[in-house]
Amino acid sequence: MDVVALGESMVTFLPTRPGRLADVPSFDRAIGGAESNTVCALAATGHAVRWVSRVGADGFGDHLVRSVASHGVDVSYVGRDPVRPTGVYFRTAGDRATDAHEVAYYRAGSAASAMSVANVDLGAVRAGRVLHLSGITAALSEGCLGLLRELTAPAGGRPVVSFDVNFRPGLWGSGDGPHVLLELARRADIVFVGEDEAELAWGVTGGPSAVRELLPEPEVLVVKQGGAGATAFVSAADRWGPLAQFPAPLTGRCSRRVSPAAGSRTATQPRAGVPQGDGGPPARAKPRVGEGGRGGTPRARASETPPPDDTHGTFEPAPVVDVVAAVGAGDAFAAGFLSGLLRGLPVGRTLRLGHLFAAAALTTPADLAPPPGPDTTDRLTALDDNGWERLRLGPGWTQADAAEEEVRTP
Repeated sequence: MDVVALGESMVTFLPTRPGRLADVPSFDRAIGGAESNTVCALAATGHAVRWVSRVGADGFGDHLVRSVASHGVDVSYVGRDPVRPTGVYFRTAGDRATDAHEVAYYRAGSAASAMSVANVDLGAVRAGRVLHLSGITAALSEGCLGLLRELTAPAGGRPVVSFDVNFRPGLWGSGDGPHVLLELARRADIVFVGEDEAELAWGVTGGPSAVRELLPEPEVLVVKQGGAGATAFVSAADRWGPLAQFPAPLTGRCSRRVSPAAGSRTATQPRAGVPQGDGGPPARAKPRVGEGGRGGTPRARASETPPPDDTHGTFEPAPVVDVVAAVGAGDAFAAGFLSGLLRGLPVGRTLRLGHLFAAAALTTPADLAPPPGPDTTDRLTALDDNGWERLRLGPGWTQADAAEEEVRTP
């Protein structure tokens, strides 16, 4: 397997028309879950992937497993719980960034929340080159948290651990969430976190470099900066490319601590682009371009090799996106980034691939969206900086033979 993901997925009910949940007369059924969203997108691009979880022995569990499998994901290690139900949730059609948006979760006591070291096949979970996890799972129960601690514990032969912080304050019954997520992130090899998410969870201000100062341990840290773009820090340039043929885990740990440059936080009006995460109301701190983004200290760009000294990281702006629904974009971004990493693409093009996968999710109403094909991604990630920054992606762009954005590109 290229990637194995572990986490809860739920049956999602999407309203057939806008309005409050109290007023919507009917819903369409879909599926949603941070980790399964990521591997479904990876499967669509040809990667061998597996999803490990638990669902109820009920009709919703049948639907969920069949739906994930239909994307080309191995589901042979999804357990069935004879007592606990499959989780479900309902949401309104509005954008999650607005106060009018509603989400009603029915996941307490779900089959997935009962996952633990005792009832999950750890060998199947560790069978990939990359193991993808998220902070949502850690919040579901003590058993789930114990499982994540086991999977992220330093050990010889463990797979590369990818961790999406996905801080959801409403899922944590106590104030331990930020501390737990920081602990898990520091044990991972690849970490995804939003700049606003880091501020909400850990009080970090000062832009991506300040987040890196808090998290120097991961070999790869990706700080998502809302619609502005994303910055990737790589602790050692010569550790990047070999992951495409990686036979052993990224176990090295970075002991260096970086210091954010003076004047590192620059407010800006963000473009519509990549929001943070999935699976619950997002952090709502004002999106900003961190230090070294537009108008700040220059960072390495797509044509450059990631520097061994990753004080400033590699920044790539997000293309302009005509957003239909900001659901699942963070999961899609992680899929695109992991795909680029597995393919051994340069770090800048890997960030661009993440942005393109996210744009596919942003331009459809459901949690899951088919990512753009390889011909499209190869063409667009190879654009020069001027051409990339002029992209505008709207609904249907992934299916167009000659995508509309090319008309706007030199």
